Amino acid sequence: MSKHYLLVSDFDQTLSFDDSGRLLSERLGIAGFEAKVAGLARLNLVQEGAELTYLLRHDPEYRRVRREDLLATGREVRLKRNIGTLVELLRDGVDDFCGEFYVVSAAPEEIVHAALEGIVPPERIIGTRLTFDPETGEIAGVDRVAAGYGKVAAVDALRTALGVPGDRVIYVGDGSSDLHVMLHVNRGDGLTIAVSEGRHVTAIARRTVLSDDALSVLVPILEEVGGYEPARIRELFERYGLVIQEWERVRTDWLTIRESVAVEEATPSAAA
Repeated sequence: MSKHYLLVSDFDQTLSFDDSGRLLSERLGIAGFEAKVAGLARLNLVQEGAELTYLLRHDPEYRRVRREDLLATGREVRLKRNIGTLVELLRDGVDDFCGEFYVVSAAPEEIVHAALEGIVPPERIIGTRLTFDPETGEIAGVDRVAAGYGKVAAVDALRTALGVPGDRVIYVGDGSSDLHVMLHVNRGDGLTIAVSEGRHVTAIARRTVLSDDALSVLVPILEEVGGYEPARIRELFERYGLVIQEWERVRTDWLTIRESVAVEEATPSAAA
């Protein structure tokens, strides 16, 4: 393979359909998770994506969370299809493209490890690392938070360790917690891919792809990196026994239109 890339993906709602914090809260019968997260966001108290970690350490309702709860939550996560196939294709190479696949997530690593068990090796997952009291089993501290600038540091550390230049880094994410790392990757001339229609993330990501299949990110990668035409991409997927059934290539414009100040001021006078 002539070109070796580093593909880093977020986890919650990027490789999965679920949010780890909401799923954990529902499992334990804790209400109001979204409201708690919204309150932390309004206060700018923690980096975006680190809200669950803050609640696990400081909210009394989450004091009863144990490692077993995190593992059980991970096993309940609904994953997107073909994550394993994506990992294999990157490892084995697709024509002149191959790469290393890593997951960097603000979710507790126990959740991500359990969800991706047998699909992504644990050593290729960088999540939020918690410590537990050996006597009570309670969460005692936080060793690492892979959120906000923590994701930037994690991606840079991987890139350096693997010897991958900045323009061969690809990052895939879904929301505002990925903005810092996407901006960082863009500055290094890497490729950023959004997998949601969130206005903030799509404004920064170089490409956006919406699908319930993890393999969908190969489409913008092959187009941007390999210069593939749609027909060649379809042919490649068919070579691996896969068919792109629907492919709508659309561009979304986000507009807010209001009356101008001049018009608003002039209207009463004109009526008089």
